[in-house]
Amino acid sequence: MTSRNPRDSRLRLVRPRPLVTARRVVSNRPIRPAPRPPAGTPAPAELARQARTVLADAVRIARWAGDARPVQGGALTAPAAEHAVRTLALTPEAVRAGWDRARLAGLVELHGDIARPGWRLRAWDGDDSAVLRGWVALFDAWSIVHPAAADVPATAVAEVVEAVPQVLSLLQLSAGPVTVPALLDLLQQRVVELHEERCEVPCGPRPQPEPPMAAGTLAALLDWALRGLAAVGALTLAPGQATLTPLGNWAVWVKLEQICVAAQSPAGNIEQRADDMLRGCAGLTPGPARAEYRAWLAARTVGSAVTELLGVARGEDALLRGLAFEALRVVGAPAEAAVRGAAGETSLRPYAVLWLAEYEGADPEDAHDALTREEATWLWVDTAAAVADHGESTLLVRHLESAVQGTVPALLEEVRAVGHPRTVQVLVALAAAHPDPALAKAVRRAAFQVHTGG
Repeated sequence: MTSRNPRDSRLRLVRPRPLVTARRVVSNRPIRPAPRPPAGTPAPAELARQARTVLADAVRIARWAGDARPVQGGALTAPAAEHAVRTLALTPEAVRAGWDRARLAGLVELHGDIARPGWRLRAWDGDDSAVLRGWVALFDAWSIVHPAAADVPATAVAEVVEAVPQVLSLLQLSAGPVTVPALLDLLQQRVVELHEERCEVPCGPRPQPEPPMAAGTLAALLDWALRGLAAVGALTLAPGQATLTPLGNWAVWVKLEQICVAAQSPAGNIEQRADDMLRGCAGLTPGPARAEYRAWLAARTVGSAVTELLGVARGEDALLRGLAFEALRVVGAPAEAAVRGAAGETSLRPYAVLWLAEYEGADPEDAHDALTREEATWLWVDTAAAVADHGESTLLVRHLESAVQGTVPALLEEVRAVGHPRTVQVLVALAAAHPDPALAKAVRRAAFQVHTGG
């Protein structure tokens, strides 16, 4: 029996199993005691009761969807929406709004063209923390819940969304009503700062300076933002003033606290670009890494953070690609549309499919079942590239065991066919690391054939 025979035990893989790579904590920071919310903040049970009130219609619609309602493009089909109007005694507008809120809060999950209740709905009556996390997801997506007028320039909308955290901070620090003129003055200052931060010295002819946003447009957008935040229960409006609700006050405090925690970290990840932040988290165990992601996200608007993370994922570093999607898991519902769009890109599709499977309720251990054989093979090569670049040779050898193919010849054949740009480097590294001479020889031969186009 020769080494070219697939029956050679040296070329047979063990039963496929996911690779578990142990990460080491690279910091010896002392554990910071859990901070206490500001005086007067209601207890979590009361906050959860208020969140349940805000999301009452969304919960009714999510429970109604328990019979596997058909959807199209994420929205209820017309017959399903009409059925909801009759069954729940709601207006068509209320059904559409409640459905959008249920999706954004994680109360429903999409499985292809079918919607079913999500895990958060199952925990809704008994788990206050699940309720608060669902409401915070809705709070983060306020600009989706209450879209801006179609005739407003998209750049102006983006600037206001990016400046809203400062408006919320003023409301939180004031601990009471704040007049609209004061909020407008702060918003205008922040928009000017954003313009200055983006100002760069041009290499070619100096372009015309960007005109400032018209006062009327800014005032209209502030009104839109306040109404959007009021729509999700974060603040209340009175003539000429706005006040944070207890829920909104608590949410802003949580995000400010996350920023403070990140600012105390030796790496200073909160100030970093997405790629540097992800590199700083690469050595952390999953729990601390998620805390860093949350703090980094809290200092940015959701849209800009998602765009930046996906930009890193499109780069050449496979490790950062995987970590970017780990950070996107922390973002949750507001990232769904962008991740679905990324599923059309070859290099991102396996990660996007796994993200969407878990978002729609699949157990992380079973999410890989959503991948096709080709996608699983592409992901295997991409993960091997990350290990080869950043890990130890022993991890690369162990990674061989996670392949879906049962034998090395089958794996090599499918790896060659999948067309990953790092295939040659991965195979060369695996051949150099593997202690079995026969297997190493087969892998080297495959690497040479891919390199020469054979």
